[in-house]
Amino acid sequence: MQFRLRCELQYDIATPTTVILNVEAQRGGRQSILGEAFTVEPQVQSEEYEVPETGNRYRRMLLQPGRYSVWYTAEIESTPTTRSIGSIPQVPIVELPFDVMNHLYPSRYCQSDKLARFAWRQFGEIGDGYEKVTAICNWIYENVDYLEGSSDSSTSAYDTFTLRAGVCRDFAHLGITFARALGIPARFVSAYALDLVPQDFHAVFEAYLGGQWYLFDATRLCPLEGILKIAVGRDAADSAFLTFFGQLSGPPKLIRVERLNTSQTTQWTTEPVSLSAI
Repeated sequence: MQFRLRCELQYDIATPTTVILNVEAQRGGRQSILGEAFTVEPQVQSEEYEVPETGNRYRRMLLQPGRYSVWYTAEIESTPTTRSIGSIPQVPIVELPFDVMNHLYPSRYCQSDKLARFAWRQFGEIGDGYEKVTAICNWIYENVDYLEGSSDSSTSAYDTFTLRAGVCRDFAHLGITFARALGIPARFVSAYALDLVPQDFHAVFEAYLGGQWYLFDATRLCPLEGILKIAVGRDAADSAFLTFFGQLSGPPKLIRVERLNTSQTTQWTTEPVSLSAI
């Protein structure tokens, strides 16, 4: 499947400010970029870096006082795989690759140690692998209200569990927390998403099952095959779309994601679905 996306950001800079953006889609794996463009007006020099271990792509700029517009557009082909329910097992901890072990431990927003007793009591006897993580997503969907404005940048999974309300970021953190508590490595995923209303950046999570990472979305707000990955990390602290050092403000970001017909081309210048692995 092919998708076209557009992200527009506007910033008013009050003092010289270093901006680090993480809005460019990941390359490789089951996600291929057919074309893309990153533009800043007025033009400024930017430094690009792609993290070898994660594929996260960062762009650093020093912005002087003034007003700036940033556009990122891309055409992406995604080829998710599907496997039948029940055929994706949990990997015993003793057999986990060391490069995924870090996603078993508690992190800033995912205090799996604090919620371990509940996780084992609620999900410990449920199946294995896919079935267990699906049960986690079902519980979150049924017991946590999706409520705009109910959380902020300091809200952790423990807070969400207590308040029983949050947004996509909080749903992902809680899913990660429960999975880790049960011995399943899990990581945060920031993404663009098809059919998200209103269109915005989205947050989901991946669980390491059967030797690879699989996407899960407890919000059920968009089809898994329409999720286009931007960044992965232990939690949202590792995958923020904007980090800045200085002073800035601006209107809300504008994002558009649409599915392409294979006959559509672009000229480049300067729903419940099967579990998808990307």
